[in-house]
Amino acid sequence: MLIGSTQIVDTFAEAFRLRYARLVVTAHDAHWLDAAVRATCGYGTSVIGCDAEAGVETLLPPEETPDGRPGAALMLFGFSPEAVAKAAGNRTAQCLLTCPTTAVFDGLLGAEERIPLGSHVRFFGDGHEKTKVVAGRRHWRVPVMDGEFLVEETAGVGKGVGGGNFLVQGESLEATLAAVRRGVAAVAAVPGTITPFPGGAVRSGSKVGSRYPQLKASTNDAFCPALAGRVATDLHPDAAACIEVVIDGESEQAVAAAMAAGIRAAAGPGIPVISAGHYGGRLGKFHFRLHDVLAGD
Repeated sequence: MLIGSTQIVDTFAEAFRLRYARLVVTAHDAHWLDAAVRATCGYGTSVIGCDAEAGVETLLPPEETPDGRPGAALMLFGFSPEAVAKAAGNRTAQCLLTCPTTAVFDGLLGAEERIPLGSHVRFFGDGHEKTKVVAGRRHWRVPVMDGEFLVEETAGVGKGVGGGNFLVQGESLEATLAAVRRGVAAVAAVPGTITPFPGGAVRSGSKVGSRYPQLKASTNDAFCPALAGRVATDLHPDAAACIEVVIDGESEQAVAAAMAAGIRAAAGPGIPVISAGHYGGRLGKFHFRLHDVLAGD
């Protein structure tokens, strides 16, 4: 399969069942919203080593937020509801409670499964916190030095998919980076998805296991240009760089749509091949064949 001059390899991305929360964060203005989002999503790249995979699903105008202020919908993914609860609680307490003017609301109102959110953070109020019910939803008002921190008592948890991906192989680093930015921008327009790594990009794609027994994962040497000729390679002969885009989403359909949008945007001059990463089909429940994903978009 070709998109222009870019070959789409007949392979698949292997993804996993993850659980996720969707938090709607608001702030006084764009500056403080950006500060809150950056802090909350920091170190939210891979559940191999951090508490959650986190990212911005979408920015929300004031007319679409509960309190009529600028907002953002954040998605946090983990292996279990308990893991998501711990990450959401910690990041709310450490990154959102501390950021001037923020408030936090549940973004999965229809979810039957709930995790604690404000019900934990409220204790920072040292007995001065107050509860408030709005439209059947309980919130906590925690006194802080710029006024009050408003946070919803609980958050919904949904069943999502983590680890959809595609690998961009470019003839130069510049071409690869430009293609990845096009791909990440296209994914960002697909509702219900995030790209949790820095700038949406992963240069350190991994394989399962290592020569060092203490490591669960190690560099994916088959896609490292510096190792071509020393190990078996899956790189195109003209590839000078390879960067992965990883996608988490609320459903299989969302991840597939995001992969298709990202691949189509990334393809172009200087990109001889786009492929995907997998583990032989042995670990992940979800297999996204690139040709099928593109045929169905």
